[in-house]
Amino acid sequence: MSDRTPAARFFDAAIALLQRARDEEAEAVQAAGALLADTVASGGRLFAFGAGHSSLAAQDVVYRAGGLALMNLLAVPGVVGVDVVPATLGSALERVDGLAAAVLDTSPVRAGDALVIVSLSGRNALPVEMALNARALGVKVIGVTSVAYTAETKSRHVSGTFLKDHCDLVLDSKIAVGDAELTLDTVPAPFAPASTVVTAALLQAVMATAAASLAERGIEPPLLRSGNVDGGHEWNGRVMEEYRDRIFYRH
Repeated sequence: MSDRTPAARFFDAAIALLQRARDEEAEAVQAAGALLADTVASGGRLFAFGAGHSSLAAQDVVYRAGGLALMNLLAVPGVVGVDVVPATLGSALERVDGLAAAVLDTSPVRAGDALVIVSLSGRNALPVEMALNARALGVKVIGVTSVAYTAETKSRHVSGTFLKDHCDLVLDSKIAVGDAELTLDTVPAPFAPASTVVTAALLQAVMATAAASLAERGIEPPLLRSGNVDGGHEWNGRVMEEYRDRIFYRH
């Protein structure tokens, strides 16, 4: 066993995963950024969805200083984070058939939009149906998931498929099944998850690519600035007014 501290070992593991994601997913990140830029340029809207802890990465690109103002959170009641009580209800809702269709039918998502779906395992009914139904509506879908789960687990959707099977583009987070990077002889279970670190980094890389792609086309990227810098509120007010028909978290 290494004599390095658990903290140092976790940082090493996270850095190694980030390097793998950077190198192995470069082409997919570029394509995903271009897809989002295409959507913005053609008048479409951007949405992000995740359930449970996967929602953290989706929320990280919504209403974010330095991020695209057009990215909206597609929220499903009871599965955004761990604020629902009991927390286990959120996990149960991820397995409910038909919930994704009900959410999409009552959301502003429409043909020509783009939807980023984050699901570490990609095996539950909610993310699978969200992707399947969104594409049926004419929405472009980017999935962020761990492809390893498709080889080592079984789908919980009636079709036997995973999130990755219903996406226009897939970003593989490289996270091992179980999402725990460390073990110790004195600890009875693996621990220290890194999926949030890696998934958030992948999505921010996609956002950066989209912003640069828009600029290359002569389109000013609709970026938000921090409200804690001078002029930030005024800047954001201008962007939100210009794109008010594509920003849903402000209404």
